Amino acid sequence: MCGGRVVTEQVEGKSVEARKTRRSGNSFEKDSVGLYLQEIGRIPLLKPDEEVILARTIASGGPAGERAKRKLVQANLRLVVSIAKKYLNRGVPFLDLIQEGSLGLIRAAEKFEYERGYKFSTYAYWWIRQAITRAVASQARTVRLPVHMVEKINKVKKIRRDLTQQLSRTPNPAELAEALELSEDELEAILRAARRTVSLNISVGKEEDTELIHLIDDAQSDPLDVSIDRETMREEVSELLSRNLTARERDILQLRFGLSDGQQRTLDQVGRIFDLSRERIRQIQAKAFRKLRRARQRQRLQEWIGTF
Repeated sequence: MCGGRVVTEQVEGKSVEARKTRRSGNSFEKDSVGLYLQEIGRIPLLKPDEEVILARTIASGGPAGERAKRKLVQANLRLVVSIAKKYLNRGVPFLDLIQEGSLGLIRAAEKFEYERGYKFSTYAYWWIRQAITRAVASQARTVRLPVHMVEKINKVKKIRRDLTQQLSRTPNPAELAEALELSEDELEAILRAARRTVSLNISVGKEEDTELIHLIDDAQSDPLDVSIDRETMREEVSELLSRNLTARERDILQLRFGLSDGQQRTLDQVGRIFDLSRERIRQIQAKAFRKLRRARQRQRLQEWIGTF
């Protein structure tokens, strides 16, 4: 979560004291939110033609593009607050919701397709909401690895890939540990940390009667290989979803099946995150599955979440 970051760098000339360190209790947050709302309330709204001019300038890049992006973002910060209010009391402080939504707004300004005739606020809505719902979902993660451990896990993955290419086979634990200049016990400790980020006992598949571990493990699998293969597979699945689904469809599947954090969620739980009905989530999920069935890499995904 953003915690230590300024709520937004986009309020020109001010950091709006909703930032870096929070005093005890809710009073500081209320004061900070009030000050922030006062600041953004002074920023004039834009007309559609002004948004188009700014979007063109952003596309041109350079210092002028950065100034235009800042102006476009500033004029739409009220929208972030409006959306963030819908996600209060879900485990994320209001200022953090605003921060994450502001990052989504900045992303929208960078990708705004003005040629299609969209109003910017309509386009930005989904980027803001996506950023906020991800922040809410991340609160449910069972384990947050320290940065140094993430770096170690990534190094293990890289060395393993390199050795696999060199040896034309998967390296055994001793070979991998030697290449990393670690003992096998040290390597195992790193892989245990990686394993804790994903639950292998979540139920998946059409009838939700198959456990994930049965899809990626067998009697011949080395636990060390399974741990790193799972990380590689997760990266490939994420890439597959990004290429074939909308942002909302991708987020819903990731939440439903725990593809990012290992925690499977029910239709009702995902619906609450997106402020949608259980049936609507089911429909979006079904549509996403239809798209993925047409994807050339469907088999790789099925290895992860089972047959649709």
